[in-house]
Amino acid sequence: MKVDFHLHLEEGPYSPRWLQRTLESLTAMTDSGEKMHTLAWMQESFRLLERRISGGAYTDEWLDLYLKQAKKLGMHTVGIVDHLYRFTEYKAYYEKHMLLDDSPIGRLQREWLEQVCMAEVDGFVACIQSQKEKWQREGIELRLGIEADYFPGCEQELSGILAEQPYDYVIGSVHFVDGWGFDNPATQKHFEQFDLEALYTRFFELVGGAISSRLFDIVAHLDNLKAFSYRPDEQRLLPMYERIADLLIAHDTATEINAGMVYRYPIKEMCPSPAFLGVLAAKGVLLTTSTDAHFPDDLGGYTEQQLQMLKQAGLREIVTFQNRRRSRHELM
Repeated sequence: MKVDFHLHLEEGPYSPRWLQRTLESLTAMTDSGEKMHTLAWMQESFRLLERRISGGAYTDEWLDLYLKQAKKLGMHTVGIVDHLYRFTEYKAYYEKHMLLDDSPIGRLQREWLEQVCMAEVDGFVACIQSQKEKWQREGIELRLGIEADYFPGCEQELSGILAEQPYDYVIGSVHFVDGWGFDNPATQKHFEQFDLEALYTRFFELVGGAISSRLFDIVAHLDNLKAFSYRPDEQRLLPMYERIADLLIAHDTATEINAGMVYRYPIKEMCPSPAFLGVLAAKGVLLTTSTDAHFPDDLGGYTEQQLQMLKQAGLREIVTFQNRRRSRHELM
């Protein structure tokens, strides 16, 4: 069964690269009727881009491209989420926990939060909910999710936030270590200030906290700290991997095999790494498959490879969620 359970409709900041990637996706997914690379084709492509920007991400037209890709690849279930930090209603949550002072990183992150926190959660939820029936008629199950950042001490506030909308599932993730957003390319030099083994110890403490909170159905990309290839000898990390696997079992929480770092970050590796996946599989941890796509043409791009990796690791099932209830599905 082919599942992509971690997709996004949009993410800033709205850089020239974002503009280029959006245009690439539109032209890849849309037949304009014009011969490619002609002036008429480019003019039509820019009309599509203008309509996409003015309409935003929460439109039938944009979501239909995800549906088109899902049908092309024979997906059974697709789960679409958005980052909690996208929504103005929850900006204060991030302001409490992110480093936003007058240090270089604080100033950069303050600017970043202003750039990306610009949507309203009701619009996102209404968009996905309104499309479920259409997707079902096309033979694909569509699920509504949210990806929420875990911070130490956030449990009570985040629990209330997550109860405000009818999510089918909630993904928990760690993108910040003590307020520092470590997967931001603009802050990657900060890694050089740390003893890497100590940094990974702290990171996995946070991942363990996310699992132990029991707030999440899925805890995502378990080793995304490796994004820029700063990682100690993995043999030193195996005890940490074992502890995370044990916590996932103890708290009956699933994780994912996530392809986002294969095509978006220098590490060019799935999360979890092959060694980490082996530990998870040996413990019997439940997983689902995801591309972490932010554009429709990335949907499902690594699902076949991921299913093979899961089988080779000895896993026989994947999981999906609906109305916060988990279902298991045999790997075919």
